[in-house]
Amino acid sequence: MLLNTISLFIFIAGFVIGLGAVTVIDLHGFLGRKSSYWTEATTRTHKVTKPLIWIGIILVLVGGFLFYRTEGFTTIPLVQLILAIVLILNGVFLSFRVSPFMLQREKEGKAGELLPMSWQRKITVSFIVSFIGWWGMLALLAFYLNK
Repeated sequence: MLLNTISLFIFIAGFVIGLGAVTVIDLHGFLGRKSSYWTEATTRTHKVTKPLIWIGIILVLVGGFLFYRTEGFTTIPLVQLILAIVLILNGVFLSFRVSPFMLQREKEGKAGELLPMSWQRKITVSFIVSFIGWWGMLALLAFYLNK
């Protein structure tokens, strides 16, 4: 009983931290599509949200594995694991492609310039994947808890 409570707490804490950070950076990114002010704010903000998102996904994985330890990979845990893998791959793209690109622009004094459309499209797709993945996993947990 105690392990169930602790594991559910870790699981939910991962969503609070990770999804909270995703929401902040997604909102900044959306506003930054047409605004140099918000483009620069996004560059600065991602330095804080990026580690929080990784902490969130780690807590979701640890909490999920502990919480579902007796369940196995039935439908909901399996779908959540697949979504987590997609989020990890998406995070790798954002952390190792987009982030260095934005930091380089900042070093060059271009942090306030709008991103090229090709980068905006890639980032938009990535944010949609992130949004659907995080909210989808959380909705599945809520469904599981109410079945």
